[in-house]
Amino acid sequence: MASSDDFKQAMRHLAGGVAIIATEHEGRRVGLAATAVCSVSADPPTLLVCINSGASAHEPIRASGRFSVNLLASGQDSIARCFSGETGLKGEERFTVGEWSPLLTGAPVLAGALVSFDCRLTEVVKMATHSVFFGTVADITLRSTTRPLIYAHGTYGTFLPEGAGLWW
Repeated sequence: MASSDDFKQAMRHLAGGVAIIATEHEGRRVGLAATAVCSVSADPPTLLVCINSGASAHEPIRASGRFSVNLLASGQDSIARCFSGETGLKGEERFTVGEWSPLLTGAPVLAGALVSFDCRLTEVVKMATHSVFFGTVADITLRSTTRPLIYAHGTYGTFLPEGAGLWW
């Protein structure tokens, strides 16, 4: 079997859009940066997010039954770094970066995100070190047509719609 270190190095080659997953539970907001986000169904609209069981947002998402998925735009790498833990900010401190407000479920959404999905938790599947959270989309906010923020090879960049490749 491949080692977890080899697996992590190999997965760095898979470019992915950057999302901030956030929730509010008992008056406390928590969130994290993630690339493990995927559409599941259009009818009903459903997303999945994969979150490490040890992440500070894991249990609040489960307990609150709601979460937002905020797809970041090019130039929002400082928000990604904040929510990935690179800046040392934790918990509510992370929400000092960017402008946040609740949508239909009460989960916090980022005002400057490309798109925000407001989700009701419908199922949780435990898989090794992570949980897969499935959420039915209760509301969507589309805000921008700018380029998405992409993460690959351990850094942030964007993609050029003209087909010119990636900017790193």
